[in-house]
Amino acid sequence: MIGSMGLRIPRATSSLLGRAVNGVATNQSAVAGAGAASIAAQRRWQHYLMPLRDNFEQEGIRNFLSPGSVNMAYTEYQTFILEKLNALVVGTDFEQKDTKSIVLATARDPELAHVFNHASMAHNNHFFFDHLSPVPVKMGDKLFYHINENFGSVDTLRDEMIGTAVSMFGPGFVWLVRTQLPGQPVALRVMATYLAGSPYPGAHWRRQEMDAQTSIGSSPQGLSNGQRFLERSAAGFKGNKLEPTAPGGTDLIPILCLNTWEYAWLREYGTGVGGMGGKLAYAQSWWNMIDWAKVEEEARLETRILTGGDSSV
Repeated sequence: MIGSMGLRIPRATSSLLGRAVNGVATNQSAVAGAGAASIAAQRRWQHYLMPLRDNFEQEGIRNFLSPGSVNMAYTEYQTFILEKLNALVVGTDFEQKDTKSIVLATARDPELAHVFNHASMAHNNHFFFDHLSPVPVKMGDKLFYHINENFGSVDTLRDEMIGTAVSMFGPGFVWLVRTQLPGQPVALRVMATYLAGSPYPGAHWRRQEMDAQTSIGSSPQGLSNGQRFLERSAAGFKGNKLEPTAPGGTDLIPILCLNTWEYAWLREYGTGVGGMGGKLAYAQSWWNMIDWAKVEEEARLETRILTGGDSSV
């Protein structure tokens, strides 16, 4: 059984923030002065709010999000999602796993869709904020080279990511991903996931949109959907080994993310009525505050020689 949704989890405060990796607590020093009961509670509730870099919560992100908007989009919303996740996984094997591991472990089981959604949402939202910088960061040569190789220019990538975000009829995330097929060079691609959908190949087993046709229940349609799910899952086995990606899936690594959920931009930019503000203005401002050094580091791009041998990137 998944933990009761009726449990009320204390909200994280600044006194409870410690070091964490992928949303799992790794350091209890922040509560060293608390009583035994408080320490035990913190050890029980493993997923808690990780502080952002560069004091975003107090100072905001200049020319992008005010402190109030960061508080709503990260501090309050992330805490809410993590509280829900903790209530769902208490007493299960997922209690000690980081959010990415939970996403990959629950993607194939429709009965754990609620766990998947909360873990994926927490992971995606933190990924978005973790790739922002308080000041503009220059793009490195290696990343610049690969973007030009794959998109023709940096401006083309910018237009594609912003255009995809604006065109999404519903909330989700726009991703820049690194992918590589066997024997092929590294490629960079833009992809979108809706709602709490995940870009990781291991999560591509499930239909990640929500509609009446994907529900699994006792109805003939639901039983048919369930049978198709089991058939797809069975296709993931080779002998006794479970394949890490869905049939037809491509190995990829997300390296950049734009959050298009309204809670991230509506407070700061408004609806965009009359062509003023809105999601377009938000996405345009986001592009100027990307931490390109972090993007390049995660992309793990190999060294290349520019045509003509001018320099290496």
